[in-house]
Amino acid sequence: MKRNHIVAFAVISLVLFRACTSSSGSRSATAGKMPDEVDYNFHIRPILSDKCFTCHGPDANKREAGLRLDIGDSAFKALKETPGAFAFIPGKPHESEVYRRITSEDTSLRMPPPNSNLHLTQHEIKLIEKWIKQGAKYKPHWAFVPPKAVQPPEVDDEAWPRNEIDRFVLQGMENNGLKPNPEADKERLLKRAALDLTGLPPSIEMMDRFLADTRPDAYERLVDTLLAMPQYGEKMAVHWMDVARYADSHGYQDDNYRSMWPWRDWVIHAFNINLPYDTFVTWQLAGDLMPNATREQLLATGFNRNHKITEEGGVIDEEYRVEYVRDRTNTFGKAFLGVTIECAQCHDHKYDPFTQKEYYQLSAFFNNIREVGLESAVGGPETYAKTPYMEISNAEVKDVLTFINRTDTNRLIVSIMGERDSLRPTYILNRGVYDAHGPEVGVGTPRSIMNFNLQPNRLGLAKWLFSKQNPLTARVYVNRMWQEIFGKGIVKTSGDFGMQGELPSHPALLDWLAVDFMEHGWDIKRLMKQMVTSATYRQSAVVPKEKLEADPDNTWLSRAPRFRLPAEGVRDLVLGSSGLLVKKIGGPSVKPYQPKGLWELATSGRGILATYQQDHGESLYRRGLYTFIKRTVPPPSLMIFDGSNRDQCEVKRLTTNTPLQALVMLNDPTVLEASRVLAARLLHEKKTQPVETAFRLIVCRKPQPKELEILQEYYKDQQAHFRSQPAMADKLLHHGEYKLPDKNEYTEVAALMQVITAIYNLEESTSKS
Repeated sequence: MKRNHIVAFAVISLVLFRACTSSSGSRSATAGKMPDEVDYNFHIRPILSDKCFTCHGPDANKREAGLRLDIGDSAFKALKETPGAFAFIPGKPHESEVYRRITSEDTSLRMPPPNSNLHLTQHEIKLIEKWIKQGAKYKPHWAFVPPKAVQPPEVDDEAWPRNEIDRFVLQGMENNGLKPNPEADKERLLKRAALDLTGLPPSIEMMDRFLADTRPDAYERLVDTLLAMPQYGEKMAVHWMDVARYADSHGYQDDNYRSMWPWRDWVIHAFNINLPYDTFVTWQLAGDLMPNATREQLLATGFNRNHKITEEGGVIDEEYRVEYVRDRTNTFGKAFLGVTIECAQCHDHKYDPFTQKEYYQLSAFFNNIREVGLESAVGGPETYAKTPYMEISNAEVKDVLTFINRTDTNRLIVSIMGERDSLRPTYILNRGVYDAHGPEVGVGTPRSIMNFNLQPNRLGLAKWLFSKQNPLTARVYVNRMWQEIFGKGIVKTSGDFGMQGELPSHPALLDWLAVDFMEHGWDIKRLMKQMVTSATYRQSAVVPKEKLEADPDNTWLSRAPRFRLPAEGVRDLVLGSSGLLVKKIGGPSVKPYQPKGLWELATSGRGILATYQQDHGESLYRRGLYTFIKRTVPPPSLMIFDGSNRDQCEVKRLTTNTPLQALVMLNDPTVLEASRVLAARLLHEKKTQPVETAFRLIVCRKPQPKELEILQEYYKDQQAHFRSQPAMADKLLHHGEYKLPDKNEYTEVAALMQVITAIYNLEESTSKS
């Protein structure tokens, strides 16, 4: 791109830029204030967890002086190494040894020790002092106490709430001196809802229809329409692929092909038919153990076979088999319980009340699968799935598994779960080493979460998971769906509800959502509708200066969040707005444009994935969900926008803002091809206002007069440029494989293409506001 074009891009982007205020960290609006009543869970435990539990917490192997501060029974006992002293004496801080140590000037006595590089602030010390004065009352960790139904609170502004969610949110605002933003305009609200529920931008027809709909329930009707679209299942599946660590290759050095995409088709189908969450997860955990298991239930268990699998000769079979069991155990902990159970592989958890024994009791549920560490070498179709597997026939696709989008008649096999005929013993592994067997254990779950007394298999584990007495399952899922909609969870650390995780910003709301979700049959679509029809969701994303100063992280939700679309969403926006998108649901993964040589630089040279064989035709224009994921070389266009390489379970992606993202939007063949195709289509349809139409398709609103004026001027400039240099137009248009316009249209298409590329590069285009 020549310098004058770069300058033009910069000017347009600067003028049309819509400021997005983002911030990091978890500073509360009330940080530094002394509460009237000091609560153990919300004020004291976070301090002890950060500063004390490493040496005085759950990990018996690291515990010093025999003192354990994470449970009251131990903290109130006489200290072994200081006769006559007690860590805490309720009501008497100056006689409590902990308070004496944290305030001591003597470095040989001070806690935490100076060499730990930890220290307590004066505010933290005063909190501990006041807590002791008020009786030093211990409480169980909030996340391990089953949620209870709570009554939505009374609020001052009774006119604002649209549903129960808003009462909890408004109470937080009012307690912190904030007021909600006005409702967003209809165009921005439509874009927001469409992207959240379908992952695709609304069409101009949908925009015009919604703008013209003056009925009081027009927005609720729109939400129902979006939830009923088959693209809803695709959007919901994107997050679940991260949770399930789905990929199209086995991983490790050979990283050969695997055929797990029929399982992905099932996930899309399950979301679209609104399979209840308890059923959705139970089938994935234990569909093979269901009475008279159906073929669909068997296919669902592919969830627990999505982990990395080696095909490298020379590996130790048992070492890798144990690694597969460990992956399933860790995934279970993060995906469904929201805890870092993996920290107990080698020793008792340092912060949470999970013992190493409990970790291996949990792993025992996943240790009896008919699998080996190394099965066959890289080769033909027999390696695409590993034992146990199911073969799917054409007849089944036609009559039973009708949601599978099969495009050929090749052998189709999918890895699934399947129990051995005899029980494989499970041992505690010393320091986590695969062959360092300690005591043998049976199945079990962490007692601090909930006792286990059901049938000793994965079906029993699923029933334990969905007991209404399980304190975590519902909380964890509604929090992640809140994260999907509002950008961050009520518990910001959505993968860690344990002692080291963030406290919920709205604990009563979290519990209300969890209980309501369970009481209404684990209905996912109902949950999503509740969130997106709330007044909280419908607010404008404008950030007044006073709100930015009072609540920079938007903890109290007094405005709508604004953030960039996920990696797949960026691709979907480009394809959807340009008209290139092929909307068929499901099917094998596809290989779109990618820089040459990437796979070849990171491969063993064996198998069908040794070189990148780009697809052609409609496969180039499928949604981001279907982009082929090779674990050792994940698709660069997705990774640059923080996509997941699917090495392990991931419940929350990082969100970055780097120059590489701008370079992709300026130079990626898909973006340039989409700009070219949209330009040719608008000119071919003889749109009277092609620039305005392009803006609406991409930004999803009508441009303001000044915006349209600037873009029209740029369009005229580009028309003059390409008319004077037609060779430049010819060079510009040769991006992508979609058919080119007629030769005599090159200059006009090239000029409009440049304008459309500029619109794609606006911050607002790829943001959800």
